[in-house]
Amino acid sequence: MFVRKQMLARATIATLLLLTLPGCNSAKGPAEQLAPVQKQQGLVQGEQGSAADPVQKVNGTVITRGDVNRAVKALLAQNQVPEPATPEVMQQANQAALSQLVSAELVYQAAGKASIKDLDQQVAQKVAQNRASQKDEAAFQKTLQDAGLTLQAFQELVRKDIVINSFIEKQFGSKATVSEAEAKKFYSDNREKFKLGDMVRASHILIGTSEKGGVQERKSAREKAVALLQRVKDGEDFGMMAKTYSTCPSKARGGDLGAFGQGQMDPAFEKAAFSLKPGAISDIVETPFGFHIIKVKEKQPARTESYETAKARIQQYLKKERMLKMLSDYVAELRSKARIEKVTGS
Repeated sequence: MFVRKQMLARATIATLLLLTLPGCNSAKGPAEQLAPVQKQQGLVQGEQGSAADPVQKVNGTVITRGDVNRAVKALLAQNQVPEPATPEVMQQANQAALSQLVSAELVYQAAGKASIKDLDQQVAQKVAQNRASQKDEAAFQKTLQDAGLTLQAFQELVRKDIVINSFIEKQFGSKATVSEAEAKKFYSDNREKFKLGDMVRASHILIGTSEKGGVQERKSAREKAVALLQRVKDGEDFGMMAKTYSTCPSKARGGDLGAFGQGQMDPAFEKAAFSLKPGAISDIVETPFGFHIIKVKEKQPARTESYETAKARIQQYLKKERMLKMLSDYVAELRSKARIEKVTGS
């Protein structure tokens, strides 16, 4: 809802540690855009070397070429940069990614051995969430492989991410308070940012296909979708059908995708959803993710969001801005005392 920051200028430290694994739904958010970004090779200048090659040292801890490549991919995806990115953008992304990785390492070192309750359990849950976002275990393993990660390496990145976020929250969360008056003023000064276009709330049943699936796989998936559509038309419960047969993580919610506006979903999916009346069910809709059966729950006309509806999000936004400012000052202090060395030849 808020205006996006200048591209690549302000990325949260911990965001760049992890390669967010793309899900199987039809949304076109940053996570889903990682796949095309991954096709860009040689992200770090001097790309002839190995992913294991050191690029920089932070108080003796090495940041590798692979670390920076993953961070660049996450940063480009977070900012929804069209492929292929220009050389200027790639240079900017490399610089920003390396800077953020250095900052992340400094904060991680500052966190030291701070105790985090149930850390192993949190790591396991986060990994399980990423695994569940994939079509199956093979897809999960392939995503890790494409990112140059082993499962153990990914678990370590998750652990580091949790430690850093926990430390930041403990250090700055209680200090970054936002009053009711400040939230109201932000809303009053930025009402244009709370204008909403037409929106649709929909559920779907997805019979997914793999990225490299052949003609036979797509034919079988379509046939299955057609059979399910007939059962839905014959009166079987849509939500139960989604829970039983859909291959999208939204199956846990009976296929509910929530409300979305123009430009947030795959074009074919979006066109079908916006053309339906509330309560109506689509024919089979084909997208790169597979074959969808869509049910529209409600349609919301363009409007300005009320302060009460936006209040919690405004307070969260302002709190995050204040925490980022305090974190920036803190990292600057850490940098002034750190030994940061560029590795020769990187």
